[in-house]
Amino acid sequence: MEAYKKEFIEFMVECGVLRFGDFVTKSGRKTPFFVNTGFYRDGEQLRRLGQYYAKAIAEKFGLDFDILFGPAYKGIPLSVAASMAISEAYGRRIRYSSNRKEIKDHGDKGILLGSPVSDGDRVVIIEDVTTAGTSIEETLPILKAQGDVKVLGLVVSVDRCERGKGEKSALAEISETYGLQVTSIVTMHEVVDYLWNRKIGGTVIIDDEKKAAIDAYYEQYGA
Repeated sequence: MEAYKKEFIEFMVECGVLRFGDFVTKSGRKTPFFVNTGFYRDGEQLRRLGQYYAKAIAEKFGLDFDILFGPAYKGIPLSVAASMAISEAYGRRIRYSSNRKEIKDHGDKGILLGSPVSDGDRVVIIEDVTTAGTSIEETLPILKAQGDVKVLGLVVSVDRCERGKGEKSALAEISETYGLQVTSIVTMHEVVDYLWNRKIGGTVIIDDEKKAAIDAYYEQYGA
């Protein structure tokens, strides 16, 4: 596993973004782990998060695209942080853009924040964690309504590696349904392999009992 992925896993634990216990997902699944990117709460954390996204984006898509689009609401700071990180690390000026939940009819009018999207733009969508693909279903029509744009793909922080609407993972379903490339900074399989019986800050994050619960979850919901 690449060094930046190991760093990112530890970073999520340190920020309280990645947690293990008893949780319920939006789809109603009882899960032994949870990823809540709302716990990235200060400038230093966002700076580092943007750097990890930038590395994942460069590895999968290269930097020959125009706009990093973050769907409202969590995608807004992600698009800003990652576009800044790309500029700092690679010297590439990628524009950022996001949508409003409600169209603004005065001042800076329209549905978009940040850069406008227009004919010929090549777009990568950035999100936190995708489990059902609902956000992509809502985002693609918004982008297509702006002009003849090419949506290259989607990057998320963590691929949960569980079934979406069918037997395949949510990211695999998105890729097949919409013809997009998809990637993540890390997968949950990488997270579990790295953290099992490993101490972070003096504490074992995934002990044998938690590992058994995770394995049972994937037996039921794994892609």
